Amino acid sequence: MPSKESWSGRKTNRAAVHKSKQEGRQQDLLIAALGMKLGSPKSSVTIWQPLKLFAYSQLTSLVRRATLKENEQIPKYEKIHNFKVHTFRGPHWCEYCANFMWGLIAQGVKCAVLEARKSKIKLAAGSVSDCGLNVHKQCSKMVPNDCKPDLKHVKKVYSCDLTTLVKAHTTKRPMVVDMCIREIESRGLNSEGLYRVSGFSDLIEDVKMAFDRDGEKADISVNMYEDINIITGALKLYFRDLPIPLITYDAYPKFIESANPSRPSSNAICSSLDLSAADHLSPLIPITSTWTSLLPPSFMLEEIMDPDEQLETLHEALKLLPPAHCETLRYLMAHLKRVTLHEKENLMNAENLGIVFGPTLMRSPELDAMAALNDIRYQRLVVELLIKNEDILF
Repeated sequence: MPSKESWSGRKTNRAAVHKSKQEGRQQDLLIAALGMKLGSPKSSVTIWQPLKLFAYSQLTSLVRRATLKENEQIPKYEKIHNFKVHTFRGPHWCEYCANFMWGLIAQGVKCAVLEARKSKIKLAAGSVSDCGLNVHKQCSKMVPNDCKPDLKHVKKVYSCDLTTLVKAHTTKRPMVVDMCIREIESRGLNSEGLYRVSGFSDLIEDVKMAFDRDGEKADISVNMYEDINIITGALKLYFRDLPIPLITYDAYPKFIESANPSRPSSNAICSSLDLSAADHLSPLIPITSTWTSLLPPSFMLEEIMDPDEQLETLHEALKLLPPAHCETLRYLMAHLKRVTLHEKENLMNAENLGIVFGPTLMRSPELDAMAALNDIRYQRLVVELLIKNEDILF
């Protein structure tokens, strides 16, 4: 009769053999799934380690692709802090160095934006918090560009800085742009004079107030606004009300250069008309075609740029835009390109859309009326080039 020790030993050996066979079958299945032939038991052991590394690399690749896809959906735009000198009530500590902020007035700076508030008597400036970061003035120079506006402080959609709005709502583009374009493309692409015909101004103001009040829950459907020109007017008004234009002041000269390689100065224009810019011109002078008719032929666009050079200059100009502005411009140009595909019905080609959107998307950083007048035709050309070459530039 076998002893208890020998019985338990044989049981342990059988368990080890069974485990070994099970692992062997798993290896064989994995090798067969990968299309590899199994050789001797020794060879299967040797190739098991590379197979594990291969499977791990594939899994890592899938995770990386999923992460990149998620990052594409919610972009991380950089935003510079807008620090303003601030007087704090009560004791405050710097949120960068954690030291006390000494003094009774102007102890440090606060990340905030200035918003104009209208009163019946005068226009006063009030401070509205952006991300609300409180730091020493010296520390503000070392703070990274990671301003994250607090949504409770972003009280408006219109007249709000574009990057501030998209970061506060964690979106790729402003909700106004996305919602209006979706509505226009769903029922308005064949509307004659799309974007050229103006909608009723009071109803456009209603749409603006709806976005400011309800945000992405605003109702701009056909049940509320049957006339599609009201939606197009609300979209154009959004771009006109931006405190920093969609094509920013910093990038403006480069964009104009793409349409006008030899841009004359306003002083040269005034001297050619025998006028003094300081004495005879004012920013309040209306820009009309009368001034254009007075310009000599030498100031018209005589030199035609090489198309490749134009595209290269535009490509460099796009790099100067903040990421949120560039993404919004790309989305808008793709939409306007689709509008031109229905030109037979809506009578709006790239040139007509350039006339409408040139002054809407671009504003000259100069206050000189003659310089602004001279830039109008180049603004049209810039938008026209962006629409026609949307698939190449973006």
